[in-house]
Amino acid sequence: MSALQVAGGHEGRRGLRTVRVSAEAHRAWVSAHSGASFLQYPSWAGVKDGWRSETVGWHHDDGSAAGSALVLYRQFPGTRKYFAYLPEGPVADWADPEIDRWLDPLMAHLRKAGAFAVRIGPSPDYRRWDAARLKAATGPGRRIGDVLATEVDPLGTAVAERLRARGWRRCGGDGETGGDADAQPRHVFRVPLAGRTQDQIWAGLNQEWRRNIRKARKAGVRVVAGNAGHLPDFHRLLRITEERDGFRLGRSLAYYQRQYAVLNAESPGRMRLHLAVHDGEILAAHTMISTPGRVWYQTGASADHRREVRPSNALQWRMMTDALARGAAVYDMRGVPSTLDPEDRAFGLLRWKLGTGGHVVETLGEWETSVGGATNSTLYRAFHAYLAHR
Repeated sequence: MSALQVAGGHEGRRGLRTVRVSAEAHRAWVSAHSGASFLQYPSWAGVKDGWRSETVGWHHDDGSAAGSALVLYRQFPGTRKYFAYLPEGPVADWADPEIDRWLDPLMAHLRKAGAFAVRIGPSPDYRRWDAARLKAATGPGRRIGDVLATEVDPLGTAVAERLRARGWRRCGGDGETGGDADAQPRHVFRVPLAGRTQDQIWAGLNQEWRRNIRKARKAGVRVVAGNAGHLPDFHRLLRITEERDGFRLGRSLAYYQRQYAVLNAESPGRMRLHLAVHDGEILAAHTMISTPGRVWYQTGASADHRREVRPSNALQWRMMTDALARGAAVYDMRGVPSTLDPEDRAFGLLRWKLGTGGHVVETLGEWETSVGGATNSTLYRAFHAYLAHR
């Protein structure tokens, strides 16, 4: 199937229609849009065990592409129906005020595919806080949402209003945490790189970060590239980190091995493993994912001992400078907790990332709705009752 050949198709208003497109056509579309998430690349479907997938596009009447999405389907137990999920997608024109010409044909397509409900992750941001503003606002019981935002994105606000008016539900409600309902983090931390030199990024780090990077360098910490053979070391350190910091990702070594294999099969170097080595021992390991124009720090792990040589700071500095050298506009450090309470255990992660001088972004989060029809709506309610009692 060529990029413009279609299987079926559902037309919306003013000539937009959804069509099945090849993985190659979808990959070309997201690669051309620097803001697209790595979760929207076709390779991500190979990471998600237990889901089936397809790539769907929006086309104008003349066959030219207008948008694209990776759609994952998970079967609801005991039925022949599916929950459809577009992780951090679709990659579409969210500024278009005629949102129905995108949503209507998508819903028709998903109904035909056997979906009873859909979850999307609109790409516009919602609010942003500079590091300095949040540092000044820390205190007992304080949360990010208690602080006046540095910037509110008008597009994000408009998209939220349009979805809400059409019956879409923000997962986790409109509270700032999103609860457990958002599969992807609602609050993320980003370091802007566009238009900055390495010296300017270094100057943006706080004194503690600069001191710790120098300390790692003086202690002889070496940052080296890892490979698939080092993933067991990474996973061992991750289990140590989970125990120490009180969280549980619950991902097996096989999950990371599959992720590393499929992402790099799609594009060599898409997923990298960086190691901090001291006296011949791997003390920390961080994973990094790159797409055109963007780099993500995905997961970090470190040992309990010799923390005084600051291996994680050394790793992050190398990853930031690598991202800059690759031409990335943003270094995305992924999720942060919403607490600003220094006594809250989770605050340590936010405090550490704030030291890079970037900013916290509240995304629009994830939104859900039934695809329509009495049967699908009933099943959607049963689906949420099922999740609540798992």
